Amino acid sequence: MIDTMGDLEPRILANLKTPRLINIIKPMERSVVHRPAQLDYVSVQVFDENGAVIGGRRFVGLFTSTVYTTSANRIPVVRRKVTEAVDAAAQGRGSHDEKALTHILETYPRDELFQISPPELTSIAAGILNVQERVRTALFVRKDRFERFVSALIFVPRDRYDTTLRLKMAELIAKAYGGEVMSFATHIADDPLARVHLVIKTSGPAQAEPNVAEIEAALIEISRSWADKLESAILAKHQGSRGRNLAKTFANAFPAAYREATSAEDAAFDAVLINAYASPNGLAQSLSRPVGAAETAVHFKLFHRGGPAPLSDVMPMLEDAGLRILSETPSKVCPEGADPVWIHDFEAETANGCSIDIADVRDRFHDGFAAIWHGKAESDSLNLLILGAGLTWRQASLLPAFSRYLCQAGANFSIEYMEDTLNGNPKIAALIATYFEARFDPAHANEIAAAAARQGLLAALDNVSSLDEDRILRRFLNLADAALRTNFWQKAADRGPKDYLSIKFDSTKIDDLPLPRPMAEIFVYSPRMEGVHLRGGKVARGGIRWSDRREDFRTEILGLMKAQMVKNTVIVQVGAKGGFVVKQPPKEGGREAFQAEGVECYKTLIRGMLDVTDNIVNDTVMPPPEVVRADGDDPYIVAAADKGTATFSDIANGISNDYGFWLEDAFASGGSAGYDHKKMGITARGAWESVKRMFLELGKDIQTEPFTAAGCGDMSGDVFGNGMLLSKQTKLIAAFNHMHIFIDPNPDPAITHAERQRLFDMGRSQ
Repeated sequence: MIDTMGDLEPRILANLKTPRLINIIKPMERSVVHRPAQLDYVSVQVFDENGAVIGGRRFVGLFTSTVYTTSANRIPVVRRKVTEAVDAAAQGRGSHDEKALTHILETYPRDELFQISPPELTSIAAGILNVQERVRTALFVRKDRFERFVSALIFVPRDRYDTTLRLKMAELIAKAYGGEVMSFATHIADDPLARVHLVIKTSGPAQAEPNVAEIEAALIEISRSWADKLESAILAKHQGSRGRNLAKTFANAFPAAYREATSAEDAAFDAVLINAYASPNGLAQSLSRPVGAAETAVHFKLFHRGGPAPLSDVMPMLEDAGLRILSETPSKVCPEGADPVWIHDFEAETANGCSIDIADVRDRFHDGFAAIWHGKAESDSLNLLILGAGLTWRQASLLPAFSRYLCQAGANFSIEYMEDTLNGNPKIAALIATYFEARFDPAHANEIAAAAARQGLLAALDNVSSLDEDRILRRFLNLADAALRTNFWQKAADRGPKDYLSIKFDSTKIDDLPLPRPMAEIFVYSPRMEGVHLRGGKVARGGIRWSDRREDFRTEILGLMKAQMVKNTVIVQVGAKGGFVVKQPPKEGGREAFQAEGVECYKTLIRGMLDVTDNIVNDTVMPPPEVVRADGDDPYIVAAADKGTATFSDIANGISNDYGFWLEDAFASGGSAGYDHKKMGITARGAWESVKRMFLELGKDIQTEPFTAAGCGDMSGDVFGNGMLLSKQTKLIAAFNHMHIFIDPNPDPAITHAERQRLFDMGRSQ
């Protein structure tokens, strides 16, 4: 029966009336039997005697599976199109192109072969042939002649194809044509290209024809592998052989989890950092903020060669710096030909909830973290001032030095309380650092600037509401006032700042300092040690002690200085004493490692003393380099041996020679170039032997016969205390030191000797 086609849409009817014997189209409906595919519509036209289309016969259903497995050349309606396409695009019969084109068309989506016009097939087939020869991503689009759908053929390198990519491509094309994906089919064979056939249902004629070239460019971009994008990103930053070598080194370096979470552009930045971070002792880091994140959000990457960085070390540093850690993601990166590098990616936010300008704080934060990591600065809560007060780590290091000194000087506030006070008043903390710089920065110090800075600091202090905080902050101001010299601006051998800080104070100007006050003292602070040298006058001598009293070593040294002042009353030199504590004793290595660390800390104290001491060159007093002096000439300082440092004199004299100090090897007595107290008997035991000799000549053996004694000193380890242990027959009836008077009219030799031994063994007895 002839169908007059009167029930069809006008635009479809107009197309079908085109003189064409057979029309094969795809209706939008899907089959409900056999398989859920779009129906096939076959129309055989009927012509009148004039060749005009007057009707047709329609067949609606599904082609059998044979249609899809039979060679295209055996299907008459398709064979003609295939032949025309091969003849038009190939370079002659029997050529390589003919064979390639034949293969292309045999594997071409069969439904497409039924519907596509010969010119369209010829053009697309030639394009596919070109793509296969050059292996690249390409797009070929055919619009349904009824404008109901778009057929898109996408070719991508096979090794890049996956489901995720297919979904991205489908979304992109559907959006471009304002439709939705009706179906897809993937073809992956031995060819280097994978093919995806998408059918996009459209809502009718497009208002604006999409640019196929732009869509293809977008497909190329999303089909590029992460490694491709990384290579491009690296080459964009570094041209020539350097870029190519870097791209090759990191082509397969990053693990899958990292690639999923990190853009190629960010990875290229990481690669450059890792490449620059060549040595195991180097440090690479990156502080950033993701685009669109809150102004309190922070990302911090730490690059660590060899193995993962211990989180128990890193996280306290970051928390002390004012960050609250939310998560950490480690990634093991394996550059070609190099040791693995671990990237620790910390997601964080500011602990106080305040926004920060990443660009403004990045360099200060990096420098501060590096200083702490390498042991040049201490990790404590005052590092909050790097973010909160805009200080550099070096500026911030002044404040913990002040707080540590105040604790040694007997302040009534704990370290923690003082740190909280400074962090709670960041502007005042910054003003203290500014005032100190105005006084002692060799490049900018002047009295006018210092006076102005001090006035600004006083004005800010007037607004502090808490009495305790006011007292604490004014003690910091007082220390800045009492400072006479500092090595703050001196450079180490690497031209960076020294890893210790030395400050000379006028002790008479420091408030609430325990009496008697020294004339001056030098305080040396570093992450490894703390030490002090107290002098009763400009010409003073006394030993340097290795103290074990970390919490109050200055109290110990002050007591010893007072005793030294008494002992030196009959000589030109008045009393002095110095001492240090080891803050980070080694956990492994035994006694040798412990001794080595003590020597290094001793060296730091000696260097800190000489850093701020004048020299004499050709009878002229020469100030130390990069030191602003708030006092007069002061070239006399010596270091004698004491408890724990008896064998260190040569070490001190070696440092003296390195500094070109005028006293040379006389700087520290008792070394190889000086008097050996033990060999010459200039010790408590030597004095005791003289006393024994005297008594023997008088007919008395003081080692076996009781005798009475009185003296000046105590049992804390000096000459007196050592001597009072050399005979168990000693009846000590009286003694005094700078603090106590001792009386025992009728002592029992055995009992009192045991008590003196007990006091001596305490190490801190007075």
